[in-house]
Amino acid sequence: MSGIDEPLYPIAVLIDELKNEDIQLRLNSIRRLSTIARALGEERTRKELIPFLSENNDDDDEVLLAMAEELGMFIPYVGGVEHAHVLLPPLEGLCSVEETCVREKAVESLCRIGSQMKESDLVESFIPLVKRLAAGEWFTARVSSCGLFHIAYPSAPEPLKNELRTIYSQLCQDDMPMVRRAAATNLGKFAATIEQPHLKTDIMSMFETLTQDDQDSVRLLAVEDCAALGKLLEPKDCVAQILPVIVNFAQDKSWRVRYMVANQLYELCEAVGPEGTRTDLVPAYVRLLRDNEAEVRIAAAGKVTKFCRILSPEIAIQHILPCVKELSSDSSQHVRSALASVIMGMAPILGKDATIEQLLPIFLSLLKDEFPDVRLNIISKLDQVNQVIGIDLLSQSLLPAIVELAEDRHWRVRLAIIEYIPLLASQLGVGFFDDKLGALCMQWLKDKVYSIRDAAANNVKRLAEEFGPTWAMEHIIPQVLDMINDPHYLYRMTILHAISLLAPVMGSEITCSKLLPVIIAASKDRVPNIKFNVAKVLQSVIPIVEQSVVENTVRPCLVELSEDPDVDVRFFANQALQATK
Repeated sequence: MSGIDEPLYPIAVLIDELKNEDIQLRLNSIRRLSTIARALGEERTRKELIPFLSENNDDDDEVLLAMAEELGMFIPYVGGVEHAHVLLPPLEGLCSVEETCVREKAVESLCRIGSQMKESDLVESFIPLVKRLAAGEWFTARVSSCGLFHIAYPSAPEPLKNELRTIYSQLCQDDMPMVRRAAATNLGKFAATIEQPHLKTDIMSMFETLTQDDQDSVRLLAVEDCAALGKLLEPKDCVAQILPVIVNFAQDKSWRVRYMVANQLYELCEAVGPEGTRTDLVPAYVRLLRDNEAEVRIAAAGKVTKFCRILSPEIAIQHILPCVKELSSDSSQHVRSALASVIMGMAPILGKDATIEQLLPIFLSLLKDEFPDVRLNIISKLDQVNQVIGIDLLSQSLLPAIVELAEDRHWRVRLAIIEYIPLLASQLGVGFFDDKLGALCMQWLKDKVYSIRDAAANNVKRLAEEFGPTWAMEHIIPQVLDMINDPHYLYRMTILHAISLLAPVMGSEITCSKLLPVIIAASKDRVPNIKFNVAKVLQSVIPIVEQSVVENTVRPCLVELSEDPDVDVRFFANQALQATK
């Protein structure tokens, strides 16, 4: 083959692969459409490649999905924005296929192309495409059309705008629930492009139609429209037209719709404003917190702190707090868990007195919950309460519960407590810490679960950083070093790990005088795992100690280990010896 033809050869292969029977080859070729287009040039891409792709839309879903994605980024390859309209036919075909993810990607690509097209091209090519899809025989085309109106509408002349609003209104009343769902999903985006007078009339009548739909899957999507439309309407119109809908939805016969209201409540409050929230949404929210469906209570409980932020503390204490008390002993563990994950955030909102009187008993009952996730969620947010009630009260009321949880039978709960200890230590101060929590930190180094022992070693290091080497020398180092003689080799390994973490914090002098002799002694251990961990620890202390110590103490020990019968010990010893050079 001559040199001139060579660059075109891989392109010919890619074009052939577009027609290959093997799906993987077709997929590979589609993903490299931009390479083919660059080689063909803009004109041939417009006249040959794009028509070929338009005819080729009955392929496997995976290939079509890749094609829909590629075409969205194809404007530069067809000659820029003035030729963007040539990309519409293949994407129009993809908007009607059965597979949802292909249609969604095609709509996304059409939106990307449409937002870059010139106004005249939108009127000539894009708006007719939207109208064809909206009148499509298959519901799939009508579903896709709903996602394109917000791109088409702003550029349309007035008569076309009226027509587009009428078409969208028909889609909101389509026979197929899937089409009505798509219309409900996209109503907020479409409404954002519409002029204020039409917003109050046409869009609100479409919205009303969707809110009264007999399918709960359509109504629950209309809940999201409440928040979107509320931001577009003036406050008085919002209270008059959106607020009654939200209140009705909060009592809807379908739990899915009520769940959606509970999930979206904060956004709905923002749309309605403080007055409407206080008079109408607080009672609606209280009903949701007491809903007979656990899923609705979970969604409502998860929003309790955000909702209380909008209210005055008095209203929160009067209306919301009684419900919170009930939820803390809810029959569903998932409701209690959702509450536990946010309830700590209520402390700063309610203030010190209300927190001590009302919230502390709830915290304590959740800390003793039988379900580990509930306990975990409370532990991880304790610092929010500490900021409000102060450390003295926290230590009196919550610390006994924390000590109890430190020995919890679920290792994840113990792990959460360990991770919280350095923060607790910094808040409690050194004196209090020594009395109550010091022994626990040592106890965790001998836990049956590796993750706990590993976290305990890190915890010891963080405590040494928090309280300083002098404190660590007195309270941590002696107890840690005592454990190196434990009969169980796994515990001896944990201590070696702890020593390697403590050495950088303690500094060269203490490492040489206290830690290094223990490491060297451990190199004579009978268990190979201990010996190769000694080699790793020695490698980590090389940068900390002086060169003379490396030569006189560390290196001879590593040389001895490098001649060990065990292959792993020799490997790590040699690796460490490399670091001494």
